[in-house]
Amino acid sequence: MKINLISDTVTKPTPGMLDAMMSANVGDDVFKNDPSVNALEEKVAQMFGMEAALFFPSGTMTNQTAIKLHTQPGEQLICDKYAHVFNYEGGGVSFNSGVSCRLLDGHRGMVTAKQVEEAINPPDFYHSPLTSLVCIENTTNKGGGACWDIEELQRIKGVCEKHGLHYHLDGARLWNALVTKNETPEQYGKLFETISVCLSKGLGCPVGSILLGRKEHIHNALRIRKILGGGMRQSGFLAAAGIYALDHHIERLAEDHSKATEIGRELNTLSFIKKVEPIETNIVIFEIDEDYMSSADFNSRLVEKDIHIISMGQGKLRMVTHMDYTDEMHAYFLGTLKRL
Repeated sequence: MKINLISDTVTKPTPGMLDAMMSANVGDDVFKNDPSVNALEEKVAQMFGMEAALFFPSGTMTNQTAIKLHTQPGEQLICDKYAHVFNYEGGGVSFNSGVSCRLLDGHRGMVTAKQVEEAINPPDFYHSPLTSLVCIENTTNKGGGACWDIEELQRIKGVCEKHGLHYHLDGARLWNALVTKNETPEQYGKLFETISVCLSKGLGCPVGSILLGRKEHIHNALRIRKILGGGMRQSGFLAAAGIYALDHHIERLAEDHSKATEIGRELNTLSFIKKVEPIETNIVIFEIDEDYMSSADFNSRLVEKDIHIISMGQGKLRMVTHMDYTDEMHAYFLGTLKRL
């Protein structure tokens, strides 16, 4: 059997999701006339207690739109050095918005309010970029699926309010954090000006992310989405998948987290594993002790068993559990690790 653990984006729609997609009531969303898209946007906005939402083809586009909403060219945003908006969005911060990133050295992708406040450039010192935005990522991808302490997020919000900064959450895997921390979407809706959430990772949809904010934010985001080429026509087929996922696939994320924890436990028993990052959700990041076995050799041994993971560079390897990673696959994979 083929086991693909490179990402939770590799999933395919379940039979129930496919049925929902095929029976979707659709229109032309560029004209805002697709009833399924409108229903999805309203549903997510209500979940977070925010005024409005907008459906996007990708999480990168939602984040890039939010950054464009909150900044002007020449300004600067603050984020952790592991942040997705800096590392994995193709340099879009500078290309799309003409903005630079002030990178903070946090812990597993998470920073403190004190670090944020110390990184703010003096607004009247025109030699440095004007700090205008703080971007948070929860869970942290490069940080191994780590979940933020919501009290620290509240303290950072206080810093933003004190200094007149905007506050955006890259919540691509926020659903995982909500399940792990037993938190609610409304708690985050009260914290952030804008939030992006992804439907095509842990929730298993084929395509789609949502941007949330005030009505004026979403009105302006509609124009930016058009400029970026993100307008879709009968996208209600995709939105129906999102509605189905929100109704059926959130609580089951705990199963992915459990499997990831069991993988980490097994990795820690192997003599050639140098380090396994703490596991809170569905991401497992670990390092090979190169004195025993190279990362390339480890990867090739897995590929021989038709098991696929991904390298994150700097000697780190990553696995991500997901809804298409079955109990049978899990047992086979754990057994394979024991025999390596």
